[in-house]
Amino acid sequence: YFGTSILTGSDSFQKVDVKVERPTYNKPFLGGFRNVSTGVEFHNAGSQTKPKKRPDKGIELFCKETQTVMEKNMQQQTKNTTSTQMTKIDLYVSNMTDKLITPGKYFTAEEYHKRRLEAVIVLQKYFRRWYAINLLQNLKEEKRVRLAWEAAEELQKKREKEERLRREYERKLNPRTKEDFELIYHELGLWMKEETERINRTLTGAERKAALCALLEEETELIACIGMHKLDANLKNRQKAILHALSKCARPRKWKAFDGKITEMDTPSTVRGKELLEIYRSINKKDIPKDERTSVLLTVKCTVKKHEFKLTQELLALIDREIDLMSRQVKECNLEGLRKRISTLFLQYIKIPELNPEIARLLKAPQDPLKLYKNVYFCHSCENYLASTEFPIPANSRTIGRCRSCYQLDNEARQREAYLKYRLILENLRKSEVDYQDDSKIVFLVQLPDLHYLVENIWNCQSALSASSELYDLVMVRWDKQHEWSPWNTILLTKEEADAHLKLCSLQKTYEAPFICKIEQKHIRARNYFAQIPAMSTFLRRSSNQANAKSYK
Repeated sequence: YFGTSILTGSDSFQKVDVKVERPTYNKPFLGGFRNVSTGVEFHNAGSQTKPKKRPDKGIELFCKETQTVMEKNMQQQTKNTTSTQMTKIDLYVSNMTDKLITPGKYFTAEEYHKRRLEAVIVLQKYFRRWYAINLLQNLKEEKRVRLAWEAAEELQKKREKEERLRREYERKLNPRTKEDFELIYHELGLWMKEETERINRTLTGAERKAALCALLEEETELIACIGMHKLDANLKNRQKAILHALSKCARPRKWKAFDGKITEMDTPSTVRGKELLEIYRSINKKDIPKDERTSVLLTVKCTVKKHEFKLTQELLALIDREIDLMSRQVKECNLEGLRKRISTLFLQYIKIPELNPEIARLLKAPQDPLKLYKNVYFCHSCENYLASTEFPIPANSRTIGRCRSCYQLDNEARQREAYLKYRLILENLRKSEVDYQDDSKIVFLVQLPDLHYLVENIWNCQSALSASSELYDLVMVRWDKQHEWSPWNTILLTKEEADAHLKLCSLQKTYEAPFICKIEQKHIRARNYFAQIPAMSTFLRRSSNQANAKSYK
């Protein structure tokens, strides 16, 4: 609001309040003028006041566009009259390019469609012939590729089998590990069984007893020979284990940075371990010149004499003795015992944590005597106190039994079972379960004897589909891949069959009902056997609940 005065008479004025409404829209320019000096624009009254609203007459009105027809323009071709020029009296038109058209044989629409149908049939014949030729060529090519692939696979399997047999023969000929000696004792057991059956079948009376005694003596000689090989292998393996442990002590610290690069750092303890490793390797070198051997011994002497205690004093005395004997031109063969003693004492020197800090984390016996009271158990078979890691505890065990060495000795003397094949099956099974990443636990509770019983007694050491009995080619996979592996959710197949089985979406649609029933019976047998294991009770109840929920659905 603002006030203004208007003239009401000759000398009187009246004050009037003028209401100004600010428009909410842009006013249209309907004329006006602009001050040239100030640049201010003045609009006419029509653009400064609110437009007058038309009164509602109650009649619906339309604009012009809704009352007229939309116009459109189209181009059209007008008719053009033409004519044909013919020869006449006063005009000649050449007929050299004219064509004579004569009517042909008349045929009906039915005949026309019949001709079209015959033509279509001819086209279809040629097309089908072309398609059949291409299809046949494609089938031949697929057959050729398939046969070539099968031949390559067969050749690959044959090579793998030959390589496996060669490795087995090499392992039996030059045994090095526990698995190698397991194979040898297993073969010895099979040979003894065959020979005993042959003697019992062919001989009787005194001849049979004499043959059995001779067989027993031969077995004793073979066991003694195997024992000699075992001692040699243990010596070599012990030396390899020592070098491996010392290499760990000399290994620098490593860690991975945020950018993925590996950083290595040598600490004083790793540098010390590297020095001791080099000295130990130099001590155990053979067939080296006397000057070099003397230099190595002097290096050991300088390293050891910094620490004075009984071990170092004895080691220094042995070093002085060897140097003295070499100066007297003593033969190398007469110094072997002395050099072994020096090597053994220096190894004991390396194993002292105060002198080699990195060795402390590799020693089996803890440095703190109080830790010896923890996780140490008594083996009633060999009557030794051993760490808990030396006791194989089966899944159905309730107490601490015999140690690994006693189990191995009992197996070599009585059962003579080779668990290498079953160990490979268990390792492959655990690797495949880790790849699922669904927190599978049962497979890590199952031990080697349990898997041996499962494969041999329940699955009869053969594939459920092809009945293949080659254990090296067999693997255990999930029967239903939606649930974790368990002895009651597994199937024994070859590697190719397992790959195809894991790609299935529905077991009921793929396998026949008798086969599924056969597999379920094996699962029931496995469930009854593993129900005796206390650790399996929780998983059995959980699987039963899942089966019940599935049946309700």
